[in-house]
Amino acid sequence: MENVILTIHLILALLLIGVVLLQRSEGGGLGMGGGGGSGVVSARGAANALTKLTWIFAVGFIITSITLTIIAAREADSGSVINQIGGTPAPAKPETPAAPLGGDLLPPAQTDAPLAPPRPDAATEGNAAPAAPAAPAAPAQNN
Repeated sequence: MENVILTIHLILALLLIGVVLLQRSEGGGLGMGGGGGSGVVSARGAANALTKLTWIFAVGFIITSITLTIIAAREADSGSVINQIGGTPAPAKPETPAAPLGGDLLPPAQTDAPLAPPRPDAATEGNAAPAAPAAPAAPAQNN
C-alpha cells in the first residue's frame, strides 16, 4: 500500500512541477491563444485551466504527503531498526561529569597516563654513550 501511495505521490510531484513551469507569471500559460477572445483556447482560458490543474495536483500532493506521514508514524511505533534486525543494542556508556568552567588545569596523574610500549634500546639507553661515527681511514702513502 505504501509503495502505491509513494508512486502516486511522485507522479503528482512531477505533474505539479510541469504545470507550474508551463504557467507564465502574467497568468497566461505558454502565451497560448491569440487576442482577447473568450474561448477555451484563449490566454485567459488556458490560464484558468492551468490554475485549476495546479490546485488539483497540489491538493493531491498534500493528501499523499499526509498519508505517507501517517503510514510512517504507524510503522515507527513497532520499535527501532536494531530490534527488527534481531541484534542487541550496545550498552550505554556512562557520561563523565562535565568539568567546571575553568576546567581542570592540572596535568593527569601518573595512573591516568597511557602506557607506552617498551622501546628496544631502553636497556642500553642509560648505560652507554652513543657511539661516535667512525673516522675515515688515512690514505696509505707509497714512497
